[in-house]
Amino acid sequence: MKKLGYHKLHISPDVGGPNLTPIQRYIIMEELGWGSLGLATAIGVDSIPSVVAALSGSQELQSLVSEWLEDTGCKYHGCWGVTEPDHGSDHLPAIRDEDALKFGKGNVTARKDGSEWVINGQKSAWVSSAPVATHCALHVQVEGGRGLVDGMLCVAPLDADGVERGKPVDTLGMRDCPQGELFFNDMRIPESYVAVASGPLYGVFADQLLCLTSCAVGAYSVGLARAAFEEALNYARQRVQGGVPIVKHKNIKLTIYRMFEKVETARYYVRKAMEYTHRRVFELRTFDASLRHARMAQVYAKRIAYEVANEALQIFGAYGLSKEVIVEKLFRDARALQIEDRTVEVLSIEAAEDVISSYEKTYYDATLITKRYESSA
Repeated sequence: MKKLGYHKLHISPDVGGPNLTPIQRYIIMEELGWGSLGLATAIGVDSIPSVVAALSGSQELQSLVSEWLEDTGCKYHGCWGVTEPDHGSDHLPAIRDEDALKFGKGNVTARKDGSEWVINGQKSAWVSSAPVATHCALHVQVEGGRGLVDGMLCVAPLDADGVERGKPVDTLGMRDCPQGELFFNDMRIPESYVAVASGPLYGVFADQLLCLTSCAVGAYSVGLARAAFEEALNYARQRVQGGVPIVKHKNIKLTIYRMFEKVETARYYVRKAMEYTHRRVFELRTFDASLRHARMAQVYAKRIAYEVANEALQIFGAYGLSKEVIVEKLFRDARALQIEDRTVEVLSIEAAEDVISSYEKTYYDATLITKRYESSA
């Protein structure tokens, strides 16, 4: 992946990234999800420390971005430190809510000591690529702040003194992307490693970063759904029961059609959501992508991935339960997706809150902006 330069997908061309359209990025991400959800996730989180660093004004972090861009041997590998033992899917949503003031202390905190920040605490076992990463885009609570609402985003080198890693977790799905804990014990980073300081900008940045990752996970999910559909279609063409290939039976025909319909509708929506989100973040740089539409891309595609993988396994029958058949892995990965990158329930609640609070304003603003953009193009 790095030799092909695809680790640079989300880096602007003016700092060394490839000049790709949102649809081209989408195609690459769907293909990754089709081939391996774990690899897709590893490539996705690998880019986050560098994307965060590229958007900062720090010369030290810009230097890190340059080295990462030129890395073809996986000398550098990133992860994203969000989830905590006491704050899982709720960790980032809380920064937008006044209830965050009562939400409690973050498990990972940072205090200022001269020109450095001292970091302490634990990230939970679900940090993708943590057991093998060299750098982490790390969300921390500023010590003395008002709960998670006073967060800060920094880049943490994981070979620094005071950093320990837990063992990779033996998970049900996504076993090809190791997940594990991160422990910080008086780890020190310079001020220049802080990409987004505590304050209103942190909330905006976190929202927009989650819009980007939601679209990416949506694309991976479509890829997984497509893989399950194609496996089932190929199997149904070959498997003979009742004297004919099972694809000749009406119930299988109807199932194959439903699966096809689901994959195509999910692909269409996620592509549109990614086009819109990437335009707002990477092209126009207004950083005001619609939260609910990005969350919907992830939620809808995740659900479709699970439904299609479940139907694919049913078509395989007993063979689908065997670890020798790849549809068994696709089913486990699809189940893990319902929790991975925050649960579908939490994502749906966030989208619902956005609809309730600002449906009219966001809808009309987005429509007018899109029309202006298309007419000028």
